[in-house]
Amino acid sequence: MSLEEPTPGSATEVGVTEQGLDYDAIESLLGDLVVGRESHVNAESFVVRPDRVAAALDRLKNRAGFDHLSCVTAQEYEDRFESIYHLKKYADPTHEVNLVVPTGRENPHSQSGNAVFRTADWHEREAYDLVGIEYDDHPDLRRILLPETWQGHPLRLDYDQEQPQVVAFREHANPLQQDQRDDDTDTMFVNIGPHHPATHGVLHLKTTLDGEQVADVDPDIGYLHRCEEQMCQQSTYRHQIMPYPDRWDYISAGILNEWAYARAAEDLADIDVPEYAQIIRTMSAELCRIASHMLAVGTFALDVYGDFTAIFMYATRDREIVQNILEDLTGQRLMFNYLRLGGVAWDLPDPREEFFEKTRDFLDDLPAKLEEYHDLITGNEIFQLRCVNTGVLEPDVAKSYGTTGPVARGSGIDYDLRRDDPYGYYPDLDWNVVVEDGCDNFARVLVRLREVEESAKIIEQCLDLLEDWPEDDREIQSNVPRTLKPENDREIYRAVEAAKGELGIYIRSDGTDKPARFKIRSPCFSNLQALPEMSEGEYVPDLVASLGSLDIVLGEVDR
Repeated sequence: MSLEEPTPGSATEVGVTEQGLDYDAIESLLGDLVVGRESHVNAESFVVRPDRVAAALDRLKNRAGFDHLSCVTAQEYEDRFESIYHLKKYADPTHEVNLVVPTGRENPHSQSGNAVFRTADWHEREAYDLVGIEYDDHPDLRRILLPETWQGHPLRLDYDQEQPQVVAFREHANPLQQDQRDDDTDTMFVNIGPHHPATHGVLHLKTTLDGEQVADVDPDIGYLHRCEEQMCQQSTYRHQIMPYPDRWDYISAGILNEWAYARAAEDLADIDVPEYAQIIRTMSAELCRIASHMLAVGTFALDVYGDFTAIFMYATRDREIVQNILEDLTGQRLMFNYLRLGGVAWDLPDPREEFFEKTRDFLDDLPAKLEEYHDLITGNEIFQLRCVNTGVLEPDVAKSYGTTGPVARGSGIDYDLRRDDPYGYYPDLDWNVVVEDGCDNFARVLVRLREVEESAKIIEQCLDLLEDWPEDDREIQSNVPRTLKPENDREIYRAVEAAKGELGIYIRSDGTDKPARFKIRSPCFSNLQALPEMSEGEYVPDLVASLGSLDIVLGEVDR
C-alpha cells in the first residue's frame, strides 16, 4: 500500500509530454535563471548562476515535479569549479534533469540547495570537504569525512599528498568531559560509538538526551573513508575499477554494486550486454539481495532485543547457503569481481545440473524458513512493542532526505529502480515491488522479509530461462575494446536498485582510459542522514533500533 499523496497529474507538471520530457519547456520554466545548457548522456543539464541555485531547485521541484535530489557532484576544471545537482522524480525516475553550477577558481562558493532539499545538507558538506566549494546559507557547513583539522581538500588538482596533517590539541580533548548534566538545562551529552556493536561499524553518534529521551543526534562519519572515488579515477575502465565496488558494501551486496558501475560505464561507452548475460546478472544480483537482507534482519533482531541465538544464527545459516551458491558461480565468497563491462566473467559452473539443483533446493526451503522468521520476529510481542510506532519516518520527510530502498518503501513510497528505470532482465520477469505503510521500524523489517520472497521468484524464473537456453547461444560477453576510451567530456549518472537503495555512479570522461571524475551516490549515506528525524523524542533503545532499521554499512557511507 502506498502512502504517497496523489501526485500532480503529469499534464500539470511542466515539461511532461506523452513522448517524454520537453526540455525546452523546462528551460522556459527556469527562465532568466538559466545561463547555458549542456547535454549529458542521462539527461539535459541547465547551467545556472551560483547565487540562484535555491530558486532553480524550487521551480524544478514544485512546478516540474522533480522531487528527488539523487546526488550532488562537485568537481574541478582547469578554469572553474562546478557542482551538479542530479534530479529525478519519485513517481518516474526516468524523468531526469541536471543543474550545473559553475563557480570561479578564486574563493569558489555558491548558494546552498538545503532550503529546498534536505538531501543537499550532507552532499554539500562532502563537496566542501573534498573539493573545497563553499555553500552560502548552508546551516552547518563543516567537514564530514575528514577531521576539522585536515589541511587542504583531497580532490583538488593542486592537493599536496605529502603535506603533513597537524592534529590540534582540541582533537584530543576527552569526548566524555561533557557527559554530565548542563547546569542550565536538563540535558546530558552521550557518545554512542565509534566502536559499539549497535553502530554497525565505525560510527559515532553524538547524542544529547533530555532526561531519557533523545533531544538531538549528530551522526559523525568518516572513520572508514578510503577515497574510493579517487582510486577509481586512477584506474582503467575495462579491468581496474570493477574490483572496487565489491568493497563499498562489503557485507553481501557485491554484484549489486558491480552492476551500478557496469551500467554507468556501459551506457557511457555504448556497450551492449548479451541477453544471456543479463539473465545471469539478474539472478546473481537477487542472490546478493537475499544475502544482504538476511544479515540485515539477523543483526536487527540483535539490536532490538539482543537475540544472538536463534534469529541471528538462523539468518547467518541461510546467508551461508546463498554465499555457497555465489561462490560456486563466481569463485569468490565476498569480493566477487564477477561482472565485466559487456557481460559476466564466465558462464555457470559445470556441471550445470548440480548448480541448478543446489539453487532450487535453497529456493524450495525458503518459504518454510520465512514462515519461521515471521514467527520469531514479526510475530514476537516484544519485537512488536519495540518496533511498532518507533523510528517513524513520514513519506514527505523521507523524500526530502532522498531516502530510497526498503527505508523509502517502508514509508509507503512506491519507488524501485528495477521496475521504474528498468535494466537487466527485470522487465521480462513477473515480480512485485514491496511497499509497507507503517513508516516505522517494523515496516522496514516487513519490507525486507517480503522482498526476499520476491527475489526468490525472480531467481526461479532466471533458472528456468538459463536451463532452457540453447547451448550455442550462451553468449556471456559482448565485444568490448581491449582499451576503453569513452569520448572526451561525456557525462553520465546511472543507478541501480541495490539492497539498501539507489546506488548511483556519475562519470565524466576525458578521452583517456581513466575517468576524469568518478562519484558514488551511496544509498546508506542519504538514509543515515534521516536518522535525527527518526530519533528525536525517542528513547535511546529506540534510537539503536532506528539505526539498525536503516541497515547501513559504513564502508558504503564513507566510501
